[in-house]
Amino acid sequence: MIDIHCHLIPGIDDGARDEADALSLLRMAAENGTKRIVVTPHLHLGRFDNTKNIIWTELLVIKQAMFEANIELELAAAAEVRIDAEIIPMIEQDRIPFLGQYDGRKFLLLELPHSHIPPGCDKLIKWLISHNITPLIAHPERNRDILKSPDKIKMFKRLGCWFQLTGSSLTGGFGESCQQLSEQFLKDGLIDVVASDGHNLKRRPPILKEAHQRVCELINEETAHKLFWQNPFNITKSLFI
Repeated sequence: MIDIHCHLIPGIDDGARDEADALSLLRMAAENGTKRIVVTPHLHLGRFDNTKNIIWTELLVIKQAMFEANIELELAAAAEVRIDAEIIPMIEQDRIPFLGQYDGRKFLLLELPHSHIPPGCDKLIKWLISHNITPLIAHPERNRDILKSPDKIKMFKRLGCWFQLTGSSLTGGFGESCQQLSEQFLKDGLIDVVASDGHNLKRRPPILKEAHQRVCELINEETAHKLFWQNPFNITKSLFI
């Protein structure tokens, strides 16, 4: 399995607290069957003001620590970018770390606020699409507006977005409503990637095996392969060259 959304670089967002914590999380992921990880620190202006340089510098540190700890994982980095009008000038100035490039398009892990769908976000998404950037919307099943009115996801689909489901949403980690919506989105064929959004060892661990099994039960093994390996591999392979 390949995990392309998690917060395992220590000390730069609300994920791993320190190096020891990060190594424990990485070891947990490897033991659970994950072979390749793209760590995606928050880039949330005014809260987590991460930059390419910060992320890539810290990635090198944790990769060295992981090597010394004999944890067998391939590791790369991008960012989970909170939707904001300032994304446009940041992209124009090459300050945004993308998930990679696939089929001639860049992919951006884009986060909506948990509370709502911001007015005007369709305009930003249209700008991204027009500039050859496909938004991969992080955890739509956990957005309250979409939970209340699931058809709102269709606007993002029409615009050309892809969707990343949180593994633990499928297994009940975010409650019954998120689980039911996750299952419905899967059955409707709306989901392109399943990732852990791992933050910590207990409440939000970076594990995917149980969610993989659940997709096999709900849909089939071919779909599970596509969501946990094929699409994540294609989107992010340019980060591992």
